Amino acid sequence: MERWRAMIRRRPWLNTAYKVAVTVLGVLVVIVGLILVPLPGPGWLIVFIGLTILGTEYHWARRLLGWLRKVLARFWERWNAWRAARRARKAEAREPDEPPSGASSLT
Repeated sequence: MERWRAMIRRRPWLNTAYKVAVTVLGVLVVIVGLILVPLPGPGWLIVFIGLTILGTEYHWARRLLGWLRKVLARFWERWNAWRAARRARKAEAREPDEPPSGASSLT
């Protein structure tokens, strides 16, 4: 890929055409992804793919993609912690109906 990209960079008109094509394709994919976000399906995944396409040519897109990955990782950590706490609260709420684990039911 590097060799192919170096060949494109040697020709200014081809480099410009390549950059325009990557920009248009990346922006279109991001826009389609943003349209699909409220709908069921892989909206955010498509946005990430579009940013990855833009990130091949633009540093700002790579930085934005890295920041979004961190935000998404933090979100999933909090989401999983919230679900675990919720499960624990539900389990505690059910425990009074059940006999203690060491007690026998024959007494």
